[in-house]
Amino acid sequence: MSEFVIAPPPQPCAPVAGGGLFPVRRIFCVGQNYADHAREMGGDPQRNPPFFFTKPADALAVNGADAPYPSRTRNLHHEIELVVALAKGAQNIAPAAAEKLIFGYAAGIDLTRRDLQADAKKAGRPWDMAKGFDVSAPLGPIRPLDETGRITKGFIRLSLNGAPRQNGDLADMIWSVAEILAILSTYVTLAPGDLIFTGTPAGVGPALVGDLLHGEIEGVGEVATRIV
Repeated sequence: MSEFVIAPPPQPCAPVAGGGLFPVRRIFCVGQNYADHAREMGGDPQRNPPFFFTKPADALAVNGADAPYPSRTRNLHHEIELVVALAKGAQNIAPAAAEKLIFGYAAGIDLTRRDLQADAKKAGRPWDMAKGFDVSAPLGPIRPLDETGRITKGFIRLSLNGAPRQNGDLADMIWSVAEILAILSTYVTLAPGDLIFTGTPAGVGPALVGDLLHGEIEGVGEVATRIV
């Protein structure tokens, strides 16, 4: 007889390029990790310590699923990001050891209620409701590290209805993937199944109902979703 008093929720999973499913444990995100984006958001583009926020694992939208326009916002924004999927966990690691944790990479979109985020910033409140709402994390297939090799550069771009919106290079990240993992591991114990969204280049902007978002990262893959 089951000891659960309600049915356990389904395990959030992401598709793996070539087949299989990656079980997702947690989603961490890095804020303002490209200098041009930090400037457009009114932030400091200097190499200050990175800051992190989270999304729930069930915020994922995979296999090109639609993303409903969320409630309580009039300013939904798109942010294309390189996503790192972890196969191993660790705590207080050095950057040189970080690559040993990586299962693979994917293209993801951090959808943001920008007006709620602005209000939260002004009031000194958490970003949870601006970032962690339902279906706020569209994700493309994860490509294993043994196929991609170490990812340190390459284009990262997003189009809206076929028109270019964001266009940057992974080499422009203020903090590298290895540094992000090392620093994050001082705050929490990283674990298999964790996803890390590593920040977005400039060009973020609004998306409306009916808009098709298509992102692509060189050597990694694509992600797409339609706002409905």
